[in-house]
Amino acid sequence: MSEVAQICSDLIRFDTTNPGSGERPAAEYVAGLLSGAGIEPVVFESAPHRTSVVARIPGDSPEALLIHGHLDVVPAEAADWRVHPFSGEVADGCVWGRGAVDMKGTLSMTLALVLGWARRGVRPGRDLVLAFLADEEATGEYGARYAVTRHRELFDGCTEAISESGGYSVDVRGARVYPVAVGERGTAWMRLTARGVAGHGSRPAVDNAVAELCHAVSRLAAHRWPVRLTPAVAALIDALEEILGERIDRDRLEAEAGRLGRAGALFAAQIRNSANPTMLQAGYKVNVVPGSAVAHVDGRFLPGLREEFLETVDRLLGPRVTREFVNLEDAPSAPMDAPFFDRLGAALVAEDPAARPVPYVMSGGTDAKSFAGIGIRGYGFAPLMLTPDLDYHGMFHGVDERVPVAGLEFGVRVLDRLLASRG
Repeated sequence: MSEVAQICSDLIRFDTTNPGSGERPAAEYVAGLLSGAGIEPVVFESAPHRTSVVARIPGDSPEALLIHGHLDVVPAEAADWRVHPFSGEVADGCVWGRGAVDMKGTLSMTLALVLGWARRGVRPGRDLVLAFLADEEATGEYGARYAVTRHRELFDGCTEAISESGGYSVDVRGARVYPVAVGERGTAWMRLTARGVAGHGSRPAVDNAVAELCHAVSRLAAHRWPVRLTPAVAALIDALEEILGERIDRDRLEAEAGRLGRAGALFAAQIRNSANPTMLQAGYKVNVVPGSAVAHVDGRFLPGLREEFLETVDRLLGPRVTREFVNLEDAPSAPMDAPFFDRLGAALVAEDPAARPVPYVMSGGTDAKSFAGIGIRGYGFAPLMLTPDLDYHGMFHGVDERVPVAGLEFGVRVLDRLLASRG
């Protein structure tokens, strides 16, 4: 088994489910690998067992690049999987298990790269800061947020960063498209509360909080958010038109996304804001009208559209429902017209001459939001060459998550071309 596949398998076998017992065993494993390669890690905890690891590798230039990833994973129900989600089994050319895609596979590529460098005496072209973080699958409070506030000095000199959700291949009518993320939608997780008058369920309600909340949530769920074409998504659509050799109708982007299949999936969720109700809490007995009712909403907004999003939410909720933020983070973006973006694409093409790199905006969120807050421009770049039959997007938080061994090995080679000193 190749080193990158072995590391990926090892990492998956650590159950770092969030919420759960924490990331400490996986963090200690990572710190041990780095120490064994002569790299001195800094290990810290934001709370018991919520452990992160950061290390710096000196390069030819003190201007630093951050490579960050998270050690935690979302829950997995073993009965739903073909193999146990924490087995790290290698079968059918893939490493299986929770985190194979999101994102222990990416961490294994970074670790295999620097371990190989240590054996060969290779030096990076610029300082590299490696961050293996806790708590990305929640709010990052115990991971990236803690790191940038309590250990800000570890990231001195970092101007750009690379991490998950970009750089993987997507089969688009026989062409291998590699979306490289230059931004992501902002996050607005909200708790909505309606208050009314408690009373007996058999009597006419004076002021029913449950009904008031349901009406507001229904208005929010039914709202058709307008299409807003940001520069990065417009550039992606331009690139897809060139690759496909056909026009994509910008006046019918939702329909076009459905028509174009995997190509359309690259922009379907990135052309508008969204607000999805996800939780409802009210009442304690069928014959009692409660005095309050609560809902939770997962809101996402495009870069530059935070105020428009919040104004719309308030209008739809009306004056009787209050909102508070469970988590609010702005939508970060990084420049497309930058030499570093070009270098990312060039590294892909050097290993796959058929690669077609394109800019991309993530629909969800990553720890890049925290690092953007201290001025680090983040790109989604976790290079993988995938077989056309693998539904990469569907495996994020899905069942039977797995990553091809050959894809991981490809990623190590791409990262080497991008990061190793050529002087």
